[in-house]
Parts: sequence; structure tokens; C-alpha cells
Amino acid sequence: MNPETENISRVEVQPIVPQTELPQIAKSRGFAATYGLDPRAAGLMVIVDLMISAMDTASFETLLPLGVAIATILGFVVYRIQRGWYGDEHDSAVTKGLIVGLLTAIPVPIAPLIAIPGGALGIVKALRRR
Repeated sequence: MNPETENISRVEVQPIVPQTELPQIAKSRGFAATYGLDPRAAGLMVIVDLMISAMDTASFETLLPLGVAIATILGFVVYRIQRGWYGDEHDSAVTKGLIVGLLTAIPVPIAPLIAIPGGALGIVKALRRR
């Protein structure tokens, strides 16, 4: 052994900022968890949106305020589904619920364009858990 390296001891490096003062870094949850909907929520969204669109068309948009109220309730239901069954955090579930409510309240059946891919991502997430 080299006598010069025998006297070298381990040096401990201390962080300049204590760990308790570092900003919280969001943990990556994956694409399916971030953008996915529970498949039951996606199916419910498609069904309710198609029913509201049919109701609006048949009533010549006179029942539009009722459709907006139903879309608001759907947004809350999707929030609860995302929290309980999909495992989303509060902020993520609120965002998804608001998006679902907004897309459903629009008197054109565009919600399935978001719900079907979102539900497919939810199925991917469910299959990855197994």
C-alpha cells in the first residue's frame, strides 16, 4: 500500500442548505396517472355528454341552463371518482373534474374526444398496477 493514501480519511460533505429548507419537489407520477381518467368516469362522461347534447338539440337550446347544472354535478362526481378509485391527489382530481364539467357543459358533443383517450390511459394505469 502507498503510505500517502493511508493517511487520507473520509471527508463528509454537508449541504449548504439544511434539508428542511429545500423546496418540495413534485414526484413524477407517470403519463397515465397525470392525464388519465378512471374508465368509469370516462364512460359516465361520454353518456352524460351525449344525453345533454341530445336534450339541448331536442329543446332548441332552451334547456341549456339545466345542461350546465348537470355538467357541474358531473364534474363533482368525476372529482370524487378520481380521488376514491383512481388515487389522484386533491389538486389533480379538482383539475380533471373542472375540465370534465367544462367540456360537458359545452353544447356540442366534444367530451368523448377527451374522455375516450383519458379512459384508455386509465385502463393502462390499472393494468400496470397488476
